[in-house]
Amino acid sequence: MLHSNIDIMFTKIYTGAISGIEAVEVSVEVNVAGGGIGLFIVGLPDNTIKESEQRIQAAFENSGYRLTAKKIVVNLAPADLRKEGSVYDLPIAVGILVATEQLSTKYIEDSMFIGELSLNGELRGVKGVLPLVAMARDKGLKRVFLPKENVAEGAVVDGIEIIGVSSVVEICEILSDRMPYTPAEHIISSVNVEESLYSEDFADVKGQAYVKRALEIAAAGGHNIIMIGSPGSGKTMLARRMPTIMPPMTLDEALETTKIHSVAGKIGAHRGLILERPFRAPHHLTSQVALIGGGTYPQPGEVSLANNGVLFLDEMPEFGRSVLEVLRQPLEDRHITISRAKYSVDYPANFTLIASMNPCPCGYYNHPTKECTCSAAAVHRYMSHISGPLMDRIDIHVEVTPVSIRDMSSKRREESSADVRQRVVAARDIQRQRFEGLDIHCNAMMNSSMLRTFAPLTKECRELLERAMQRLNLSARAYDRIIKVARTIADLERCENIEPQHISEAIGYRSLDRENWGM
Repeated sequence: MLHSNIDIMFTKIYTGAISGIEAVEVSVEVNVAGGGIGLFIVGLPDNTIKESEQRIQAAFENSGYRLTAKKIVVNLAPADLRKEGSVYDLPIAVGILVATEQLSTKYIEDSMFIGELSLNGELRGVKGVLPLVAMARDKGLKRVFLPKENVAEGAVVDGIEIIGVSSVVEICEILSDRMPYTPAEHIISSVNVEESLYSEDFADVKGQAYVKRALEIAAAGGHNIIMIGSPGSGKTMLARRMPTIMPPMTLDEALETTKIHSVAGKIGAHRGLILERPFRAPHHLTSQVALIGGGTYPQPGEVSLANNGVLFLDEMPEFGRSVLEVLRQPLEDRHITISRAKYSVDYPANFTLIASMNPCPCGYYNHPTKECTCSAAAVHRYMSHISGPLMDRIDIHVEVTPVSIRDMSSKRREESSADVRQRVVAARDIQRQRFEGLDIHCNAMMNSSMLRTFAPLTKECRELLERAMQRLNLSARAYDRIIKVARTIADLERCENIEPQHISEAIGYRSLDRENWGM
């Protein structure tokens, strides 16, 4: 829309702001009038947006355009919504050019503009393109102009034209009808989300059949798992292959994961939809904010970047106690809410936790050949770095022993990730049918009342579990966890009911609940 007379010119350009992993519409209103000289940006802009005046002025000078010698007021509406980032450079620049009658109004009313300007007038990529483009389509806009660097990401959304531009000059040529444009081809229709490639495979791991079995159960039931073993026993190698045996991501999961990585600026140039399940492995010096998300301008943390994938905490006891404790809420609720005085944002955090740790400070407790130099008290103190409430949210404990030389040199073909994944997918299908209509999708999410409904125990199974609780000195919190894992084992074997052998195997995955561990 353009209104002009002798003194006043006004126009409005559409763009958007990010809130959590979704976008909201923002109108860039530009008013040019007498009564002063300069560019004034209002509407809760952050420092990056305030600095856009210098970028826009230099970009205009290097592209053959000019700022008018009048007062220019730019309002980012709604004015009470916090705005941040360099995504507003392009819409502000286009609004000024239209309002000063250096550019026609064609395409303006039904288009969105996003992009950062460099001083020579070229466009640079920005964060959060996917949710912004999705919002533009939902609002009924016909096209989005964005940096060429972000075209692959924007082309994930169908039903709207994606036009990549490289500079202010190019977009002005298109808007003035002096240059034809060709919308990017949408990639969503040509992507098979059931096919994804990983560079690692379970077949690379020699031996460790017991641990592989535990990881298969964890993937099939959505269970969190902790691996305890000496250095060099293969804990990290096994953990990194966990995504390869998890079910392929659905289209909804792929879009949600891509949105999170888009908002965090983790999608590289020319990359579109993320099909591989994320694997995040933060260092043990990671802060609470980096792990859980937040900051002055909240951003997704590692728990959200691992959404629909794996969060791997290597050497878990080395993480700060306060850092580990912030995991309790997202592990339970599968989302994280970051609150500030005037607003709050929600990020998904539906991940599988894989933790690893040495069994003691020296690392060789229970090692088959090397002697441990730690006292029983030191082992117990080391294990206590992980609190009971946090350990309560980990269903499977498995001990990892070093691979023997015979296994290492064996030429026997190990089972591939594709073979294991077939069994995992079949078990997940059973769970999806079981929990149809409920707000859960895997066995790990069942509460105590659901266990009585979906995982009832026969008298024989109940007696077996009670004996194990007494003889092995298992803690009370192990009871429900054993039943959940047994239900998953039964699903892998396609058994309708939990059998004694399922309970027996599940009991074996509660090593750290034994009160005599490390004594």
